[in-house]
Amino acid sequence: MSVEEVPMSMIQQMKKRISVRTYKEEFLHPELKEKLNLAFKDNQGPFGGAVRFEFVERELAQKEGNIKLGTYGIIKGASSYVVAAIPEGKRDLEDFGYVLEKLILYATSLGLGTCWLGGTYTKNEFSKAIGLQAGEIMPCITPIGYPHQKRSLLESAMRLAAGSKNRKPWQELFFNQALGRPLTEAEADNYATPLEMVRLAPSASNKQPWRIIMAQGRAHFYLQRTKDYGKGLGFDIQRVDMGIAMCHFELAAKELGLPGQWQIIESKADAAESTIPPGTHYIVSWV
Repeated sequence: MSVEEVPMSMIQQMKKRISVRTYKEEFLHPELKEKLNLAFKDNQGPFGGAVRFEFVERELAQKEGNIKLGTYGIIKGASSYVVAAIPEGKRDLEDFGYVLEKLILYATSLGLGTCWLGGTYTKNEFSKAIGLQAGEIMPCITPIGYPHQKRSLLESAMRLAAGSKNRKPWQELFFNQALGRPLTEAEADNYATPLEMVRLAPSASNKQPWRIIMAQGRAHFYLQRTKDYGKGLGFDIQRVDMGIAMCHFELAAKELGLPGQWQIIESKADAAESTIPPGTHYIVSWV
């Protein structure tokens, strides 16, 4: 039975997904590559930005373009990468995170490993590999391949240091009516699972910068920045994290049959400038 014929729970893929840094040195099966290429067509984010995907094979890039793809020793054994770019725009990074995470979850359902990389890769070489255009940005990439059963020592150390198995508790992330009033799972009611999927979402260095206020059945997403985090990257990586959180919330809500759509509520945006703590900014609402 093909993957398309099997009912796929995205909630299960969110629970299953981990960052994989050690891969078998094998090329992807052509059938999997075709499935990924078809998935690349689902490339529009909630704010309208369209992500351009390229499937890049390390050896082919070296042979045909003398392009040396590297990840500074962070990734071991990967022969292939998904490289993505998006036109610069007001909500470009949120759209980018949303769309690439959706693809990563699909890759997870195919039994493939991935790992978000925001700075630990040779950006100039990857830019050449996809022919990055003027007006486009390439914030992150991911290796893609068959996970190796044995992790490298570096991978084991990084997972321990990042606390990848740990997540902030509910009371630090989700709130009832206003920040400072923690939301319980019982109060979240039908939205407990979508919120839990946000809690499990990947983020740079596991900072989990999202804060969500539930009020009258609406979910208001705020970004609580870590001061000076990712300053040398040239882009706001925590906005990418917000897109990832939006992806998890929406996919879980839709799977559970919960209605809603993304909307920027101007009154919330105004409030974020006046009554929300410094470093915290309104992003969007699920209404």
